[in-house]
Amino acid sequence: MQIEPLPLAQDFEPADAARWAALVEKGLKGRPFESLVSTTEDGLAIKPLYTAEDAGPVLGPRPEPAADPKRPWDLRAVVDHPSPAEANRLALKELEGGAHSLLLRLDPSARDGVAAVNLDDLAVVLQRVYVELAPIALDAGFLGPEATNWLAIAAKGSPNAPLAFHMDPVSAFAEAGASPGPMDQHLNAAAQACARHAHAYPKATGFLASGRPAHEAGGTEAHELGLMAASAVAYARALVDETELTVEDAFSRIVLGLSANKDDALTLAKLRAARAIWARLCQVAGVNLPAKIEARGSRRMLSARDPWVNLLRQTAATFGAAVGGADALVLDPFTRPLGGSSELARRQARNIQLVLMEEAHLGRVADPAGGGWHFEALTRELAAKGWAVFQAIEAEGGVIAALEHGGFQQGVAEARAAREAAIAEKRRPVLGVTAFPDAHEKPVPIDAIDRTAFARDHDLAKPGPDSRCEPLTPMRWSAPYEEAAR
Repeated sequence: MQIEPLPLAQDFEPADAARWAALVEKGLKGRPFESLVSTTEDGLAIKPLYTAEDAGPVLGPRPEPAADPKRPWDLRAVVDHPSPAEANRLALKELEGGAHSLLLRLDPSARDGVAAVNLDDLAVVLQRVYVELAPIALDAGFLGPEATNWLAIAAKGSPNAPLAFHMDPVSAFAEAGASPGPMDQHLNAAAQACARHAHAYPKATGFLASGRPAHEAGGTEAHELGLMAASAVAYARALVDETELTVEDAFSRIVLGLSANKDDALTLAKLRAARAIWARLCQVAGVNLPAKIEARGSRRMLSARDPWVNLLRQTAATFGAAVGGADALVLDPFTRPLGGSSELARRQARNIQLVLMEEAHLGRVADPAGGGWHFEALTRELAAKGWAVFQAIEAEGGVIAALEHGGFQQGVAEARAAREAAIAEKRRPVLGVTAFPDAHEKPVPIDAIDRTAFARDHDLAKPGPDSRCEPLTPMRWSAPYEEAAR
């Protein structure tokens, strides 16, 4: 038996913009229409209604459908316990709990990662981890080239392992405000390490071109996209100029790094804009390669007060990143602002993604926002703003020179100050902190770790004078109000 669709629309009069405007004017009761229009921190207008004329033609390539609709993105779990042995135990537990891959944070000082200083330490972390089944990504700052060599040796015998070496000296420089030795030497060392292992690991990527330092320091989406693009160009140039890799090989070794914020609409539009910017960079370089995007949950949005609200923030961020087409997604434990994690916090970082992936079925449709008038318009406007920031960075001689000059950081500082003023004036509330705080909040337990006990010395210096810049210091919007409440 064939069931005819119900003709629901025929009982309604055709939609008409003039009628809609008249109804809106009536509902506003004298208030101006502009009161319905909000703006992003880049000054982009968010209107209450969009039409096909607002969207224009689709901008840039849309992401391909996921190879596995049941696992549409790479659920990447953080491993950062300072002890290599304990890090290994936690890594195996993450994989048993549903993680697809691991992000190993390495930090000899032990402040924010595994205190690994040699191949033996990394080998301990990776015991019983099968790198072809559970890919490994690194987050090692200036240690990146050395860590890349260690991982390449540790993964020997697994040539098909899709390793993510994730060298990113630009982010390390931007956040620290100084490099141990000249930055050109750190770029060269990273390029050489990437090229050295390119043939042994054809599925591996070498660089993470990240805009996250701008985001975590309080910058806008345009700052983040501009820094991302400028870093990608710097890494591609280093690979082509300093090694024998072709332009296509160079671009194929670069992953784009972005933040996933609680504003899911802006997050998904930002990822779509990043894909459009990447397509333009490839077009200029004469190559045609899809963007590979790793999104990481925003840290600046997390609060130490009423940290349970962080679960809501991270859920929204995951939604935006998934719908925006992230290839991999990393969430910190929701208790990170408290100074540590727990088994519950680590499990929730996985389960947020697993529920949205396997129960809400996010990712089964490629680019579901594509064609939506609002999202196409927002994508186009963000891409234009981000490209303008990128061009300004390039006009100063590239990302390192721009950071040394300090104009980029000044723009980030101004954006941060404007947002802080909006929070102070209650125009941008922080849920659980400046709005609806829990007067009877109970402490959330975390695992106590004396990280100083694991700290080790490791010389990262290159010959020559240090490069210096104004640092893009990470911050959290809620921090000033948490301190005042103590």
